[in-house]
Amino acid sequence: MFKLLSTDGDARRGRLHLHRGTVETPVFMPVATQATIKTLTLEQLQDLNPEIILANTYHLSLHDAPQLIAQTGSLHQLMNWNSPILTDSGGFQIFSLKGLRKVSNDGVEFRSHIDGRLIPFTPEHVTQYQEKLGSDIHMVLDECLESGVTYHQAQDSLDLSMKWARRCRMSKSRPELAQFGIVQGGMFPELRKQSIAQLNELEFEGLAIGGLSVGESKQELYEMIQVSTAHIPRHKPRYLMGVGTPIDIVKAVGMGVDMFDCVMPTRNARNGTVFTTTGKLNLKNHAHKFADEPLDPNCSCYTCRNHSKLYIRYLMTAHEITAKTLLSIHNLHYYLNLLKQTRDAIELQTFDQFHQQIIALYTP
Repeated sequence: MFKLLSTDGDARRGRLHLHRGTVETPVFMPVATQATIKTLTLEQLQDLNPEIILANTYHLSLHDAPQLIAQTGSLHQLMNWNSPILTDSGGFQIFSLKGLRKVSNDGVEFRSHIDGRLIPFTPEHVTQYQEKLGSDIHMVLDECLESGVTYHQAQDSLDLSMKWARRCRMSKSRPELAQFGIVQGGMFPELRKQSIAQLNELEFEGLAIGGLSVGESKQELYEMIQVSTAHIPRHKPRYLMGVGTPIDIVKAVGMGVDMFDCVMPTRNARNGTVFTTTGKLNLKNHAHKFADEPLDPNCSCYTCRNHSKLYIRYLMTAHEITAKTLLSIHNLHYYLNLLKQTRDAIELQTFDQFHQQIIALYTP
C-alpha cells in the first residue's frame, strides 16, 4: 500500500496506493467537510488537481447525506469525484462539540446542532458508515481531548480510544479500503508510545497522529509529533491530523510525517489572508487598495493569472462571494504546490535548505 521512495534525514518521499488512485507523499489534503470545498465548484477543485481530499463523517451524518449516499452508491458518486477520499470519524467533534455530546464505553451520542436530534456514533457504526461512503481511507473512532488534562485523564481516554480502535478493526469488512488507527495520549510521551504499541498490534494500514492542535504550545506540538513518528513503523504512512501552518507542515515533514489536512488555507482565504511565495499578506490592508498586480507574481493559479489584488480587495469590500472563491483557489494552490516543492526537495536532498527558507518566510 505504501512505498518509501527516498529520504533526506527523517523527511520521507513516498507513494500511497489506494483503491481509487495513487497519492504522492508528503501530501496535503484539502478539506471538503460536507462533500464540498467551501465556495468552490467541482471544476475549480479539479483544476487544482489534488490527489486526495478529506470529508467528515459527523458532518456527513447531518441533513440527508446518509440517504443520498445510499441512493447514489458512494460519496464519490454523490460528489462526482473520482480520486481518493479520506474521511475522519467524528472524533475531533468530541472535542469541538463538547456541549453537544455524551461519551460512554459504547461510543458517543451527539445532539445535532442543526435540529437537536440524537446521532449515535459507535465504533461499529462509524466503520460501517465510512465503508458505505466508500472512503479510500477511513479513520477509527477516537476521543480527542483538549490540552491541559491530567495524566490520569489522558490514560483513561487512551484506554477508551484503544477499545474503540479494536472494535473498529473487528468491524472492517471491505479489504480494498484502508483503515487508519489514531495515536492519542495527550501531551504525555509515554502514553503516546503506549498508544502506538497497541495500534501496531491491530495492523492498521496506516497511523494518524491525533489529539494535537487543541490548544497546546508549539513546543508540546513538536515534541508529540517527534515522539510519535519515532515509534510508528517505517513502512506505515503517517498522517498528522488538523495541523496546517506552512512552517508546521514542513517541520513535521522533517520529522517523518507523510500526510496533512487543515482548514487553514480556505478559512483564512474567506477572511482575506493569503499565503504567497513572499510571505503571508492580509488583503484587507489599505496598502493593497490600488495594487494592480497579482497576489503572488510567482504563482500560476487561476486567480493570479487573471485578477489583481485591487480587484479582489474591491470584491471583498463589496461583500461579493467571488472574492472568497478566488482567494480559496489561490491558497489551496499554494498549499498543494508547497507539498510538491517539499517532495522535490527530498528527492534532491535539499530538504534542510527548503525548510529554512519556509521558516524565514513565515517567521514574524
